[in-house]
Amino acid sequence: MPNKGRRVKQRDGQEDDDVPVKQMKVVNGSAPLCFDSPRDFFQSLIGPVGLDEFFQQYWEQKPLVLHRSDPDLASYYSSLFQLSDVKQLCARGLRYATDLNVCRCVNGKKKVLNKAGKVKFSQLKKDLEERRATIQLHQPQRFKDELWRIQERLESFFGSLVGSNIYITPEASQGLPPHYDDVEVLILQLEGQKHWRLYQPTVPLAREYSLEPEDCIGPPTHDFILQPGDLLYFPRGTIHQADTPASVERSTHLTLSTYQNMYVCARSQNKTHHLSNVILCLQRELLCFRSWGDFMLDVIPGCVFDCMRRDGEMRSGLPRNLLTAPSFSSDVNKHMSASLRRLADALERDDHELRSTAMKRDFISHRLPPYLLEQAELEPAGKPPSLEDTVCLRFKEHLLLTVEPSQDNTDVATELVVFVLHSLKNKREMHMMGTSDDDDDDDEEEEVGLRFPSSHLAALEQLLRVDRLPAVQLQLLRDEDKAGLLLGLWSEGLLQVCQTP
Repeated sequence: MPNKGRRVKQRDGQEDDDVPVKQMKVVNGSAPLCFDSPRDFFQSLIGPVGLDEFFQQYWEQKPLVLHRSDPDLASYYSSLFQLSDVKQLCARGLRYATDLNVCRCVNGKKKVLNKAGKVKFSQLKKDLEERRATIQLHQPQRFKDELWRIQERLESFFGSLVGSNIYITPEASQGLPPHYDDVEVLILQLEGQKHWRLYQPTVPLAREYSLEPEDCIGPPTHDFILQPGDLLYFPRGTIHQADTPASVERSTHLTLSTYQNMYVCARSQNKTHHLSNVILCLQRELLCFRSWGDFMLDVIPGCVFDCMRRDGEMRSGLPRNLLTAPSFSSDVNKHMSASLRRLADALERDDHELRSTAMKRDFISHRLPPYLLEQAELEPAGKPPSLEDTVCLRFKEHLLLTVEPSQDNTDVATELVVFVLHSLKNKREMHMMGTSDDDDDDDEEEEVGLRFPSSHLAALEQLLRVDRLPAVQLQLLRDEDKAGLLLGLWSEGLLQVCQTP
């Protein structure tokens, strides 16, 4: 049987006497979007623009504004969230700052009007109507099932976390001053109208949020009004501001965001100083963004580790007092350059296999669980598999493989192991809400995922490639290994016996 991987428990940030915000079940009719697959969903979301056109001409390059006159789509968008939903949520324990902000743009600056503690809808309504303030609800997918459904499809499509905010802005008012974000943004106009102005980025593909004074950003490159059913996309770094026109009672829109710069600092479970553990700790403290530079930070430590095992030059000792010298000499730069060239040459010869660990773990441990209304659907399905059965993986879109150094405390050489990571046990109510980094080391830890010997990698990849597979054909030499792999995956709810066609 496989060993279990581990995940540190998350805290919900609420006091013991708080009433937790409960999930709301909303059953919608037939949606005008296609949820059959992540690709089909995103295509239906940006239609009539095609996928190739979108990624070749707009993604990370320039805004896209889609004005639509589709009553079915407008009706569906309006069902996603309304002011009445805020009233229901307030009765279930929303808190200022954590779940919701009240703000207004005053003289080009953001003014936060939050109270303390729990949110009362009567106060929110007063802020909205009398103080012309904007209600900003954080991560509404925690409460509305259809938003969970939408964002689960988007996370599967992008292979990246997708967060959201709801903005409700009254007539003739603006919630936020001009600013740019560190995310790729999709805007869905749900009700009312919103007047948008977009400006040329000062920091293309920005990695940080920043305010921009209006007298420094120049004229807008885009100036338009969104109606219900319309969609807007703009890349990270795009300076923007939006207001509700004077003739409109209020505007409600949904902001979907992805490719965010997220800080990850997972603590190593092993306190030893083996080289493999040092590398693993380094990988897990990276900025798990979605750029080529961050991908290099993730995979290069593993490449160096592999190279050190076969290249004696990489294992040679540093010159005496190198680390205590006031600066590094040009000889050190030349030595590093030569080592990097050997590593690059080995990559071009395919002598090293790129292994992403930190970015994969970050994504799979924080993403939404599968869109299901019943927990029982996540449990082991059907009878336990045997070698006589034909089997198939469940929840493929929520499953990842990583190959990592073993963290076992042994005196033998460090070995590589395969981890099967999944998001079935993730907590929807904690999605995109951050994690606590002050958990005690002695806290009991939840177990998640599976660990197998590296010899099982080919069989696991085989299961991921095909829709169904006779168990006896698994690429493992021993029948007992095949049976152990099947039972481990089935027990975790990741595999089932296929029905005979």
